[in-house]
Amino acid sequence: MIRPEMKPWVAGIAPYVPGKAKIAGRPVVARLASNENPFGPSPKAIAAMAAVLAGSHRYPDPASTELREALAALHGIEADRILCGTGSDELIHLVAGAFAGPGDEVLYVRYGFAVYDIAARRVGATPVVAPDRDYACDVDALLAAVTPRTRVVFLANPNNPTGTLISAAEVRRLHAGLPADCVLGLDCAYAEFATGEYEDGIGLARAFTNVVALRTFSKIYGLAAQRIGWAYAQPALVEAMHRIRAPFNVPTTGQAGAVAALADQTFVTMTRDHTLHWRDWMNGEIASLGNAGLRAIPSAANFVLVEFPESGPVTAAAANEALIADGILTRYLAVQAMPRCIRISVGTEPETRAAMASLRRFVERASA
Repeated sequence: MIRPEMKPWVAGIAPYVPGKAKIAGRPVVARLASNENPFGPSPKAIAAMAAVLAGSHRYPDPASTELREALAALHGIEADRILCGTGSDELIHLVAGAFAGPGDEVLYVRYGFAVYDIAARRVGATPVVAPDRDYACDVDALLAAVTPRTRVVFLANPNNPTGTLISAAEVRRLHAGLPADCVLGLDCAYAEFATGEYEDGIGLARAFTNVVALRTFSKIYGLAAQRIGWAYAQPALVEAMHRIRAPFNVPTTGQAGAVAALADQTFVTMTRDHTLHWRDWMNGEIASLGNAGLRAIPSAANFVLVEFPESGPVTAAAANEALIADGILTRYLAVQAMPRCIRISVGTEPETRAAMASLRRFVERASA
């Protein structure tokens, strides 16, 4: 029988598997699988979105003009070098689609964000994975993997799903080692949670013609359902991405909510302070279970990656089942070739305490 056949590079894509949001037959006590803001959006953002709902019969501003101007004012950058997208996911696809194709390579570090592989394969490019260094980016390994066919290098910093961070100096060293015709997509979705010496990509993107800084409103701003991301780059890169982006790609509600969220930096500071405090607390709780073989990977994001023993009674798979039984949803990472790891988002204080109490009970029972 003759029938349509998908392209071979599309057949090679493993569809993205999101974190669970429900548990069959029981209530969810804590939803900590997707690194969402547990407080939701700013009340000002909610009010702004409600105020524009009556205009839902009209298409949104295709250029996201007011949002780009608000971003430019907050970050001290040029509005005409900003491109908004349907989450930073769309922007990742735009980078790959504008600058890579069949015969080209897209490079990223092992345990990088799963969308990089999908974005590369979607345009017929070859994904190339560089070795990591204890779940973190190894700049030397990335540079060693660059070939004349490398057209895009993606780096999430802080990284998802590991939470690891490399210094500003290392980011700049990576960029300096790349060919001038290779785009560095610097994915800073978790930038607001990073501390210390940090490169958010804006300075690099302003100075160089081959850097795209990527950001999102899905994390600290609590607007994941609205799907809003933004990119900052020099005009030629923005123009190339603009050519292939979807029209009217950011909804009116999202644009209004994002503008209001940017204006409420008090809410942002509250969320950040809460996250850093409870992230540190989680690290301490996991460290206290170290005798059972648990290890918290140092995180600069709004979650903690927990590594479990490879075998024995205290495994990640068993812990995941125990957490689910207690109504706790976390991210078991076997789907990303990390069967020893569970990623736990920072929730509200009650959610975070409940998750750690459930994990402790599991370890104590399994170790008895």
